[in-house]
Amino acid sequence: MTIKLKQRKIILDLAISLDGFIEGKNGEIDWCIMDPEMEFTNFLNQIDTILYGRKSYDLWGQYTPSLDASDEEKEMWDLVHRKDKYVFSKTQTSSAENVIFINENIADQVNKLTHKPGGNIWLYGGSGLITTFIDLNLIDEYRLSVHPVVLGEGKPLFENIKQRLNLTLVHTNTFSSGVVQLIYRPNKS
Repeated sequence: MTIKLKQRKIILDLAISLDGFIEGKNGEIDWCIMDPEMEFTNFLNQIDTILYGRKSYDLWGQYTPSLDASDEEKEMWDLVHRKDKYVFSKTQTSSAENVIFINENIADQVNKLTHKPGGNIWLYGGSGLITTFIDLNLIDEYRLSVHPVVLGEGKPLFENIKQRLNLTLVHTNTFSSGVVQLIYRPNKS
């Protein structure tokens, strides 16, 4: 009897402003609400791998919260740093330990990764990497946490998408902070 391994899902999970931005015009994310009700730690316990673009990795891949940060924030970052990390870069091939750099053949490399045993995979971003994954049809689930703020300008989530993307809403979560989480799956037909 052959046991078939369950393919790991690639999940895009990120915060977005009501007007569609993932960061403000100066890269700020101070508008993101870290509501305990959202149980982000639960999400982190479902994944074992994080995918970063190089710029996002440089900003957040080794981030350490300040000494006066809450215990919850410290726990969250500890969980993040225990995950396997893959960085997609056209130029950089190595830096920190416990990080694998992917420079070419993104679709093939991701396909191999999703067929390895393990938990789900978090596509962290940035926007260029997200666009590449959308164009290559590599995202299995979109978890967009819409925050109750209009930024007016900044870095849009969806930019330079080459073709229409049809999604099916599979679940919504509404939190007392005003954040609404929308969970979509692509219509892969």
